Amino acid sequence: MTLQPPPESPNTAMPPTPSAGQHGRLVLVTGMSGAGMSVALKALEDLGYEAVDNLRLSLVPALLEQADPRKRPLALVIDSRTRDFSAHAVLEQVESLKARDDLDVRLVFLDCGDEVLQRRFTETRRRHPLAIDRPVPDGIQRERALLFPLKQEADVTIDTTQLSIHDLRRLLAGNFQIDAQAALQVFVTSFSFRLGLPREADLVFDVRFLTNPHYDPDLRPLTGLDPRVAARVEGDPDFDAFFRHLTDLLQPLLPRYNQEGKSYLTIAVGCTGGRHRSVFVAERLAAWLTGLGLKVGLSHRELDRQSSRAG
Repeated sequence: MTLQPPPESPNTAMPPTPSAGQHGRLVLVTGMSGAGMSVALKALEDLGYEAVDNLRLSLVPALLEQADPRKRPLALVIDSRTRDFSAHAVLEQVESLKARDDLDVRLVFLDCGDEVLQRRFTETRRRHPLAIDRPVPDGIQRERALLFPLKQEADVTIDTTQLSIHDLRRLLAGNFQIDAQAALQVFVTSFSFRLGLPREADLVFDVRFLTNPHYDPDLRPLTGLDPRVAARVEGDPDFDAFFRHLTDLLQPLLPRYNQEGKSYLTIAVGCTGGRHRSVFVAERLAAWLTGLGLKVGLSHRELDRQSSRAG
């Protein structure tokens, strides 16, 4: 990884002093059991949020009366484990909270593919909360149907099927950093189409039309970080026009995303193997975005995975 995401605040960090008229921040986390809600809550706690897990919906108003989210923002997990859980009741509560002029409320939904969820429960030997007396797949399907209204209305949806814990923490930090500046934060990643789209991507660009260094035996073992590979890709007669059109497309979009209140944008660049063309283009794009004065993170998914396996 070339550029690291914003550092996470330790638990002991003092929250910022609220200013007059400042909105309190409340993040409600829900989603599929096994999709990473515990990790998400710990990540938000590390960012400086007061974190409460498995809170009964009826207790939310009482908590807000006792706590002052302006002094320290709140992060609550409300999911199907809760005794009085109802998706429609949660949505009614969220609507009521969003109507308050002293709160900034965000509903986060964590999703994950069925096969991965089943594997996680099998590997950990945990019981699914909706499958106490039945197979895990049945519980997953029951919960997915139960939570569908929440997924439809969520402000932020994160699919953790292919995400590492680090990736999930990065996405949450990008969206919910307490001291985040108003300016849009951008994360650029390269990837292999053969290994699947990054599900967290907001914008995806396909660069498989560019000259492929894979077919040169001397360049095949290298990556897009190597100057020789970069020269080969950049030497494609269509590269300059492509990159110019790409930046011409993005430049007017970026301030509009910011105006619409989007704090974190993920741009994915893909090629066949995720090692050569997409890596080089992602590097160039990240450098261009940095030149605009934006806060930019950069990773290369397939290179990072290979490095993890090698380690």
